[in-house]
Amino acid sequence: MLARPRLILIDLDGTLVDSVPDLAWCVNETLDRLGMAQHPESAIRQWVGNGVDRLVERALVNDIDGMPEPDLRTRALPVFYELYAEHTAKLSRLYPGVEAGLDAFAAMGCHLGCVTNKAERFTLPLLEHLGILGRFGLVVSGDKLPERKPSPRPLLYAAEHFRVAPGDSTMIGDSRSDVAAARAAGFQIVCVSYGYNHGVDIREEQPDAVVDSMAEIPALFETSVAG
Repeated sequence: MLARPRLILIDLDGTLVDSVPDLAWCVNETLDRLGMAQHPESAIRQWVGNGVDRLVERALVNDIDGMPEPDLRTRALPVFYELYAEHTAKLSRLYPGVEAGLDAFAAMGCHLGCVTNKAERFTLPLLEHLGILGRFGLVVSGDKLPERKPSPRPLLYAAEHFRVAPGDSTMIGDSRSDVAAARAAGFQIVCVSYGYNHGVDIREEQPDAVVDSMAEIPALFETSVAG
């Protein structure tokens, strides 16, 4: 059993929302406008998780570790931004079990926050379109602070906002960045099995627990509140 938290922070892409269909469409449309070959959605899925700039960079060179020439990057990013601003939530969907999990967390009396590496201009419209923006007392987007996950800073910022100790807090995510941020911040970390972790089984990162649905998470917690 895990300690019952007073604060739960949840990642966005790959945890709450399957956003790859929209991201893939925008990536491929960007490539097409630049006269470049498109990529299958399965490949793009492996490149998600470090913000849209990094996604575009990877797509431009067809390499998860690669970096395009500066001029090509400079041409591509504004095209992608324009496309994604209009196509943020046309195909994206909440994962099964998300709403049940959010209901359960609210019933537990937990503070809820969303911490993502996605820029605010894309994060807030996506959460609003999917009907869950109002569930969160705080949204920390990727451009809110000087550092993003895997830095612990966004998590610690949220804990300070809610006046909850890191030891009374849990992060829910899908990637090694979420695990690293949670460990460095002193949070418990629960991961979902279905998300984006660059094709690597999230169990290899040794989170405190792995679930197949967010609806399974409340049963992991002890009945008494931590602290």
